[in-house]
Amino acid sequence: MRTATTVEASSGFGEVADFVLEAEKLGLDVCWVAEAWGSDAPSTVGYLAARTQRMVLGTGIMQVGTRTPVAVAQTAITLSNLSGGRFLLGLGASGPQVIEGLHGVPFARPLTRLRETVEIVRRVLDGGRISYDGAAYRIPLPGGGAVPMRLSMRAEHDIPVYLATLSPAMLRLTGEVADGWLGTSFVPEGAAQAYFAHLDDGLAQAGRSRADLDVCQGAEVAFARDEDALRAMVAGRKKELAFSLGGMGSASANFYNRAYSRQGWAEVAAEVRERWQAGDRDGAAGLVTDDMVLATTLIGTEPMVRERLRVWRDAGVDTVRLYPAGDSLAERLATLGRAIELVREAGTR
Repeated sequence: MRTATTVEASSGFGEVADFVLEAEKLGLDVCWVAEAWGSDAPSTVGYLAARTQRMVLGTGIMQVGTRTPVAVAQTAITLSNLSGGRFLLGLGASGPQVIEGLHGVPFARPLTRLRETVEIVRRVLDGGRISYDGAAYRIPLPGGGAVPMRLSMRAEHDIPVYLATLSPAMLRLTGEVADGWLGTSFVPEGAAQAYFAHLDDGLAQAGRSRADLDVCQGAEVAFARDEDALRAMVAGRKKELAFSLGGMGSASANFYNRAYSRQGWAEVAAEVRERWQAGDRDGAAGLVTDDMVLATTLIGTEPMVRERLRVWRDAGVDTVRLYPAGDSLAERLATLGRAIELVREAGTR
């Protein structure tokens, strides 16, 4: 298994750069840069590309709909070329709260938009004139005098496309068209039906196999010195999970909640969301069980984390995205370093 992490630069570029540079020295393979509603991802990727030597960098993720597909392709080619091919293009539909509430763009036909964006990006990467007649995008725009154009720059390296998806239809699309899957809310014991069945449907439709898709899963990693410390850690994570179940997305669409529901927690996920939406944040967190926290993280004593990584490997994870806990940069790096060692111990499938 490869190792990865995700950073986001809203808190300051200096600390992020220090963390990434030290993570590269520890042997981390991939660093994804998040966007969400903070700093943009491509700028940070470019900055880190100039500071690193070996590490692969990716947008994790650029939000489809906030940039034209050709602008996405231009950004990908630029970052790939300037990094010497150390770039992965991570895309996702995001959700209505960010797309509509922040960017003022309709969150309409996200599946169609994501599929067509990937198709257009790949046409741009091929280097020819760009002509596309889709349901969401039409290039050139009809009704005027414009003719198809090609970019004046070329991609010097292969640019793998990763999709961050959760719903069954989006997962099927990922299996059909993507080079990798950026997953979350992952419970290996329930992943076969919740995730892999849909990914495999898409792979089969495209005549591909699981070997053609890099399964990249992420979770917080933290090491507890004993059972008492572990109980405190788990208790401290319940409000964060309650936010994912109740506060992410919009009033009508929370894809994280649906993902947990498909993995055996439908009733508690629904109640957590109801309480969170009603303003009872503590009550929502109180409904989250210890098992829910432990099943979707890499939190535990060192033997627990070691065994959990083996479970992830056996479930089909190719790349482990590590979010190291710690109150300081030194603590986070120490956690990351030990986690990288444990991933290496887990070996390959």
